[in-house]
Amino acid sequence: MSQRLFGGVGWRDRPDTRQSMFAAFTTVKLLHEMLWYLAEVGERTYDPDHADEARSVTNTITTLTASGPEEVLSADVENLHLTVRVLLMDVSAEIRSRYFAEGDRRDRRLTPGADLAEIDLRGLPLCGADLRGACLIAADLRHCDVTGVDLLGADLRDVRVEGTDLSGALFLTQSQVNSAQGDERTRLPAGIERPRHWNAE
Repeated sequence: MSQRLFGGVGWRDRPDTRQSMFAAFTTVKLLHEMLWYLAEVGERTYDPDHADEARSVTNTITTLTASGPEEVLSADVENLHLTVRVLLMDVSAEIRSRYFAEGDRRDRRLTPGADLAEIDLRGLPLCGADLRGACLIAADLRHCDVTGVDLLGADLRDVRVEGTDLSGALFLTQSQVNSAQGDERTRLPAGIERPRHWNAE
């Protein structure tokens, strides 16, 4: 990043840039995370308004990440983040509404921010559930289909996903997958690499 934002000068060469460089790095990292989610929105929404908004915000963020450190550090990232958050929630609702995840078919525990640590979720109808921000540490999702499940910000450390179909999960990231326990049968979304440690045993 120092090559692009600071003309190749690192904080060791210019100690006075240390604070601004780390602040810019943190901001750019957040912006790239937003771009990752926006790309998924563009691929999965059928709503033209959502698609247009995703393109517009993507262009704004892309331009910002290609600018200088002053522009990055002075940008209203909080407002951008709020805009993206609202868009992700709207698209999540749009996509999840296609699945039978409402009413009596859905387990009452399957809610945003739920504490599902070490819970055996096998056999439950999960498709279309909203598990945004849920704690799924060491939960058992082996051989489950989580198509249309919103996993934005969910804690997937040591979650069992051997043989699980994650290919249609919403807003799943590489870091989340890296923290999970899967195998060669686990199906992953496009753009997500299979962690090497899954094949270690």
